[in-house]
Amino acid sequence: MRVVIAEDNVLLSAGLELLLSTQGFEVVEIAADAPAFASAVARHRPDLAVVDVRLPPGFRDEGIRAAIEARRTHEALPVLVLSQYVEREYAGELLADGRGGVGYLLKDRVARVGEFVDALRRVAEGGTVMDPEVVHQLLAPRAGDPLDSLTPRETEVLALMAEGLGNGEIAGRLVVTENAVHKHVGNIFAKLGLFPADPGHRRVRAVLAYLDSR
Repeated sequence: MRVVIAEDNVLLSAGLELLLSTQGFEVVEIAADAPAFASAVARHRPDLAVVDVRLPPGFRDEGIRAAIEARRTHEALPVLVLSQYVEREYAGELLADGRGGVGYLLKDRVARVGEFVDALRRVAEGGTVMDPEVVHQLLAPRAGDPLDSLTPRETEVLALMAEGLGNGEIAGRLVVTENAVHKHVGNIFAKLGLFPADPGHRRVRAVLAYLDSR
């Protein structure tokens, strides 16, 4: 699996390259800023990109904006954002197209190599992986939020959906039956106006539906 990394911290990028190489990935290029990342993606057409939110020269949101643009121009390129920060607005935009193949993990909260590698593979295969803290910030309630109609249990299920868990995994986490989870998920879709005929991944759309009211 061919990977492009966008990370300006030399020690971290070298560590990522070494880690990925031992896990069967091929790091084809490391870019230190957003223009270099865009060029690397166009040149290599990688299977996956790992991107920091903040890159030179401004160290604000250059990385995640470059990731969003790369997905627009390169057929929904799988992207895992790996950062110290939750950039709420752009995180929502990155996920909002509903096509999957996206992840957002916080550097300080990656505790196990195996879980990180699994997250990379899930994103590359079209899944969605999100740190619970990112989910928490994206789902933070505000006035007029459509999520206000959800029960506490439905909100809990929705947060676990956003972490990329399937119904069976959610049932195990909450110690309930899978049928109960299926019912909660159906209620969430109905309350957020997501119907079976809708295109795209309804599970991702459910997490991000509240963004449409902004």
